[in-house]
Amino acid sequence: MANAPVQRMSQLLAKTLRDDPADAEVLSHKLLVRAGYVRRTAAGVWSWLPLGRKVLANVERIVREEMDAIGAQEVLLPALLPREPYEATGRWEEYGAELFRLQDRKGGDYLLGPTHEEIFTLIVKDQASSYKDLPVILYQIQTKFRDEARPRAGILRGREFLMKDSYSFDTEDEGLAKSYALHRQAYQRVFERLGLDYRICAATAGAMGGSKSEEFLAPAEAGEDTFADCPNCDFAANTEAVTYELKPVDGSAVPAAEEIPTPDTPTIETLAASLGVPASATLKNLLVKVDGEIVAVGVPGDREVDLGKVEAHFAPATVELVTAEDFVGRPDLVRGYVGPQGLEKVRYIADPRVAPGTAWITGANKEHTHARNVVAGRDFEVGEYVDVVVVEEGDPCPRCGTGLTLDRAIEIGHIFQLGRKYADALKLDVLGQNGKPVRVTMGSYGIGVSRAVAALAEQTADDKGLVWSKEVAPADVHVVAAGKALQTELALDVSQKLAAAGVRVLVDDRPGVSPGVKFTDSELIGVPQILVAGRRAAEGVLELKDRKTGEREELTVDEAIARLTA
Repeated sequence: MANAPVQRMSQLLAKTLRDDPADAEVLSHKLLVRAGYVRRTAAGVWSWLPLGRKVLANVERIVREEMDAIGAQEVLLPALLPREPYEATGRWEEYGAELFRLQDRKGGDYLLGPTHEEIFTLIVKDQASSYKDLPVILYQIQTKFRDEARPRAGILRGREFLMKDSYSFDTEDEGLAKSYALHRQAYQRVFERLGLDYRICAATAGAMGGSKSEEFLAPAEAGEDTFADCPNCDFAANTEAVTYELKPVDGSAVPAAEEIPTPDTPTIETLAASLGVPASATLKNLLVKVDGEIVAVGVPGDREVDLGKVEAHFAPATVELVTAEDFVGRPDLVRGYVGPQGLEKVRYIADPRVAPGTAWITGANKEHTHARNVVAGRDFEVGEYVDVVVVEEGDPCPRCGTGLTLDRAIEIGHIFQLGRKYADALKLDVLGQNGKPVRVTMGSYGIGVSRAVAALAEQTADDKGLVWSKEVAPADVHVVAAGKALQTELALDVSQKLAAAGVRVLVDDRPGVSPGVKFTDSELIGVPQILVAGRRAAEGVLELKDRKTGEREELTVDEAIARLTA
């Protein structure tokens, strides 16, 4: 085994901190800064210091090994990209304010790449001309850019981040399904090797498009995604992707709709209290603007509208809430008393819970007036059914009916069956077996490499600091010289012997630093094994501590080397 280098902390560019950074909100942000792994350069922009770079490189290595194992080929494309391909697919505008746009000195438009679907498509268009050139999977590990409005949580949500993005190209849908399955399996191996607890969840495709999409989510309090998990079956989905079957009921026995006076009841709460009915008996109608056009969204009165779902449904259109000004000149829209019946000039969508045959108390489109016995499908028509409610704890599992549990999570990977969206826009064809052009079908697959470092910190850290697994740690063992010359001499000697055996060593040989500070730093930095040259150094005895379990044992130098090289 080749010699591994010894990293001496007396020469290491890393300063540990006793206190949390003032702007840190989440655990990974606090610990990665305090342990000397990263430093903030600007809002959402981070520099990786030597220890952090080692961890990041280890994550990259694992991702690269598993991508290579499925036959993917690594490339490296530019981060600075021309406008034209993104304009051809519509994403130059669809990405909105999150896209970093810039001009060169000649006035040419460019962008900093958030993802590279367009450029990979053009690369394959240039290189592949026949079905014999496919299938192919290409990937890169590269810096991406997103102009986040509020970058936060350290490296969890930055404006510049490291990502593995890969793309599959096939001539048939069956081939795409196979490429998708290969990536799914590779991702499972990646996250298992990293030591991450994760869930595979159904997801929405959003602006990416495509027929199928799944997220890999790492449960953590700091997560910005919420997923629903069924304790009884294997159902798991991002809450934005939880859908329910439309189940019509027989409403033939419901009396005719009638208006009822309801003074000063412009909210669901005041209406339910006035009539002595549960909020679930009422129909809430939220008005939004979709590219300026008013659309009404109907949901049961006891539920909230998930604007994220509404935005995803209408993407790439812009969705915003109506304001008081939007009611001016619209006598058909009475603020606080809107009902779906009689809304002739407004598009109406509703959640599947507002199924045909269900009866509701809702606005009568008159001041201080509501209507009851208003039946969906009889008194009003739903233009389109869309799952738009905020999923709540205890909602029935769409698959088995058991109450769902909700958890926060960090998105660490996402896979899409894109289909032919980008191939259509950029005219990616190859000659098929019959000599005629065949439109290529694509998949897109991402792993947040830098985000995975933060996710690991969130999931594995304890009250003393970071706790890395051996695969990703910046060293295999952290050797601590307790302070005296004899202890330092022993620490350096055992470090060299371990390195000669191929063990990666970080040795704390800093002069003038107290043993207490060194011990605290060793736990903060989080290397899996801590080897201390302390009070029994004169006897050639060391103390080996497991960082995760806290278990300790005294070993001779030979025993320690044997244990750490086993």
